[in-house]
Amino acid sequence: MALLNAICSPIVPNSVKRVMEKELRVHYSGLIIFIAKILSVATGLVFTLLITRNATKEEYGVWANIFDLIGYFALLAAAIPFWVTRFAARGKKGAAKTGLFANSAIALVATAFYIPLLPFIISVVGIPESYMILYLVASIHIVELYLLNVLEAILRASNPRAIGYGLLVGEACKIILAYVLIVQFQQSLLGAMISLIAAISIQIVYYVKLVLPDLKMRVQWNYAKEWLRGSAANVYYMGGNQAVSFILLMLLGFGGEAARGEYQAAATIASIITYSYFVSFALYPRILERDSLGEVTMSLKMVLMFAIPMAAGAMALPDSLVTIVDEQYSEAATILVLLAIDAVVVTLSQFYTFVLLGVEKLDEETKIPFRHLIRSRIFKVFTLPYIHAGMTLPAAFYVLTNFAFGQTLQAAFYVTLLNMAARLVMFFVLYTIVHRAVKLSVPWKSIAKYLLAATVMASVLYLLPHPTKLSLTLAATATGGALYLVLLLAIDKESRKLLARILQEIRGYLH
Repeated sequence: MALLNAICSPIVPNSVKRVMEKELRVHYSGLIIFIAKILSVATGLVFTLLITRNATKEEYGVWANIFDLIGYFALLAAAIPFWVTRFAARGKKGAAKTGLFANSAIALVATAFYIPLLPFIISVVGIPESYMILYLVASIHIVELYLLNVLEAILRASNPRAIGYGLLVGEACKIILAYVLIVQFQQSLLGAMISLIAAISIQIVYYVKLVLPDLKMRVQWNYAKEWLRGSAANVYYMGGNQAVSFILLMLLGFGGEAARGEYQAAATIASIITYSYFVSFALYPRILERDSLGEVTMSLKMVLMFAIPMAAGAMALPDSLVTIVDEQYSEAATILVLLAIDAVVVTLSQFYTFVLLGVEKLDEETKIPFRHLIRSRIFKVFTLPYIHAGMTLPAAFYVLTNFAFGQTLQAAFYVTLLNMAARLVMFFVLYTIVHRAVKLSVPWKSIAKYLLAATVMASVLYLLPHPTKLSLTLAATATGGALYLVLLLAIDKESRKLLARILQEIRGYLH
């Protein structure tokens, strides 16, 4: 614990140790998490570079496959935490401790299934047996995912900004360990896995320290009973998401490890765009706690204020950005353009989903009637991934087997295009469900201004030389970001007021 304090103290100042207060500042908390996520981009980039620069394209494909596989055994990781956040945000005592106990038990069961099935799974997918140790070590990560999910669910209900600080702690430790194990000891994939596991362990200990007051309360087994009943819907939802991700296993099987690696390289960059959702991270518990829909439009503006220029930048410099991962992935530039558009749709889908979940009153009295659950808006939203999978999987099988079998770039391109098209359709369905449930104002004027400023920025970046060196690429993206900010502040009075409001909120909190 002394070591943990030594690590955390430079990162978490005394003024921020008031993390257990119940008042939620939506914009401040969201901004803290967003900044932490953006800073983690740098550490994540370094971590990815340490892997890709010390591993082959095929090995990187195996690395991606490990997490595809783990996803199936971590299927239940967010089931209980989903309800923990809702109960804790509404002040139900004992919810935190009950959730931690319940998720820990499920984690052990999931790992007990994962380990015996490994030999069979590896042989079916066609992964060499030499990677067995790596897959076994990854079993620890399954347990971590269950613990991390429930601890973040507890903190999201009361102190969401603490998640941002925990992320920075974990990322800093991960990079230090990865450099030692990957570069110094020449253990590329195994070193990366050990570094990831150790860093998340430190992050978990940090979160436990923050939630200790909640863990002193009594376990409420009646909550767990209701959650288990309600988790049928969560399992249903996560099963749908895993069905959607099955297309990546098809990409690996029909396109090869290199195709999966090409997709992963582009997805690594595009996923940064989705971090803009975290600006609104504290909105969900605020709606649960106070039914505060007045914050929705402002939060949506802030999300799009970041998401739109980030996507535009990725579309303007795709060839430069994918070479950040490694120059061997330069052909993935076209895939990145599609994934950048898709990332904006993913971000909006996350935003609208949590708005809808926030206004749902099904479990307000700590009861989750199954009959009402399957008729609720929650269940409607949880059904969308199955429709998505029903659209993409048959089409992907046909395309991959007839037009892209064994063709790296073509296979990755077709999978990306199919996923993007289906996700766009699902977003419009979600949008319709949300706007029938609650009256929300879409800030079209603000969106038009974001698009205008982003278009000018992207045009300038596109016309300038596209660098391939890491330092020049980062400089170009920073210049584009500065240009967008200047343009937006010049044409949008509301953005200037929003910036002033955020700065005022930060100053008020620090003082």
